[in-house]
Amino acid sequence: MPSSTALTRRPIDRRASYWLYLLPLAAGFIIVVAAPFVMNVYTSLFHWKGGQAPMRWAGLENYIALFSDDTFWRSFQNTLAMIVAITVVPTIIGILLAALLFDYLGRRFGDKAIAVLRATYYVPQILPIAVAGFIWAWILDTQNGSINLALKGLGIMSPPDWLGNPDIAIYAVMLMLIWLQIGYPVVIFMSALQRVDPELYEAAELDGAGWWRRFQAITIPQIRPEIFVVVLTATIAALKVFAPILILTGGGPEESTTVPSYYAYRNFFELSRVGYGSTIATVMSIVIFVVATVMLVWQHRENRKELS
Repeated sequence: MPSSTALTRRPIDRRASYWLYLLPLAAGFIIVVAAPFVMNVYTSLFHWKGGQAPMRWAGLENYIALFSDDTFWRSFQNTLAMIVAITVVPTIIGILLAALLFDYLGRRFGDKAIAVLRATYYVPQILPIAVAGFIWAWILDTQNGSINLALKGLGIMSPPDWLGNPDIAIYAVMLMLIWLQIGYPVVIFMSALQRVDPELYEAAELDGAGWWRRFQAITIPQIRPEIFVVVLTATIAALKVFAPILILTGGGPEESTTVPSYYAYRNFFELSRVGYGSTIATVMSIVIFVVATVMLVWQHRENRKELS
């Protein structure tokens, strides 16, 4: 008969064995995330031009300079525009489109038609970002772009210079990002709606609820977890957006479309201010970590309220 000491040890040993499964994940986190981040913080404490150039101790000088850098704060303001373009607008449109496809068009035209429409919305997501950038560079071209040709056809003989005017270039970038992002929430929300009991919609219809009322009372509450996932991942993507800016505007004109990631890139590779670029990257990493943590804590509290 096993002793009581042996019986208490078995669960402890079993729990200890579970931690072994986390070792590959922990090793990957240390190698890919933690160690580079520590090196980035270390580099931010120096004045360094990169390569074989000497590293001169700077302490917090780079951070002090960053917080009084007008270009950085302007790029940070542009990040808010990126959040609107990547998170807010696509999420709202995505919910409405998914509900329309699932609850209205799906019943009238069948699943095949809905699958085609869903794939159409998702096409921009699978395009290489360079291809999408070149497409929109042509669409927004001042002389031969499709938008300006359409405006000229409507009688507007002096259409705007979408990518050359610093007052409107950020809106042109936002337009591309909305187009690029819209398929992601549509696919996620369509998948979420597949698990909603159709009898809920049928019962609501029998009670006389219209489409908008069903959207408010059934669709939104049922897919709330997926809405949170989309908002969280899209917000993080907006905070670190880089490639669309590099390809479409290069941060111009007059730095009107510069975002922190691109500003860090410029300091790293174009201006040879590696320490300063590391400072920007460190600050943005902390901002992303704080935003993600706040959103996760908020979601956790909301779940606990629903369960209580």
